[in-house]
Amino acid sequence: MSKNYRAEITGVFGDPVDGNPTGVMEEAAYAACGLNYRYLTLKVTEKDFPDAMRSIHALHMRGMNLTMPHKIAVLPYLDELSEAARIIGAVNTIVVKNGKLFGENTDGKGFVQALKNAGESLAEKRVTILGAGGAAKAIAVECALAGAASVAIINRTPERAQELADVVLTHTQAKACAVKWEPQQKIPSDTQILINATSIGLHPDCGQKPDIDYETIRNTMVVTDVVFNPADTLFLKEAALRGAKTVSGLGMLACQGALNFTLWTCVPAPLEVMEETLRKEFGE
Repeated sequence: MSKNYRAEITGVFGDPVDGNPTGVMEEAAYAACGLNYRYLTLKVTEKDFPDAMRSIHALHMRGMNLTMPHKIAVLPYLDELSEAARIIGAVNTIVVKNGKLFGENTDGKGFVQALKNAGESLAEKRVTILGAGGAAKAIAVECALAGAASVAIINRTPERAQELADVVLTHTQAKACAVKWEPQQKIPSDTQILINATSIGLHPDCGQKPDIDYETIRNTMVVTDVVFNPADTLFLKEAALRGAKTVSGLGMLACQGALNFTLWTCVPAPLEVMEETLRKEFGE
């Protein structure tokens, strides 16, 4: 049997993209599974995005990730969308299937899987989310699709919070409400899962934390953060001090990467390898 010197190509289109660690994690997983795959971290501007999308077919790529500013701009180029991607209205993963481009959003799915890996179910849970941006939208939708009873969206711009609440109410079985984020915001006492879906506390701003009343965090809550660098954010440390169970954003990032890995390769992802690679990358 002749050797195949052509690697299967995956990667990410984005701008800015220099600080995106996904490639390190995916390539470690490819190596661990003995797969001849590569992951390219590619700077693609809005102006050059149409050419980049044509390159997927021209270079026979297996799939791509999308980060800002392309997650919504990609929609007209796709042949099919997953249910979650359709509801969220944004795509972070493309899978090439028989020459067709399938759009998926694994941001929220990675979060749900990380919770499950931590022994937590979303069934009938009351969820509170800080923020109403892209990550919050993906997480809110996936939590609702996973069976959450209700989703409360806390955001400084109440109109954006209401828009997201309306998406959940329209497309899922969960209840939803919008709350204006006030200084020293109190967390609803019936919250079972609290999620920071903002970038507050992300390196290099590690000394920052969301402006909430931390005394309203209870030991019955599971508290999670989408920030992955550092993994143990000030937000999570404050929650742990009050007896809450915490789940870091590093697990969410690894689970998202694992989902992408399997979508592209049809091989079970080596999640432990991916998590350990990220920990080393961030000096954990």
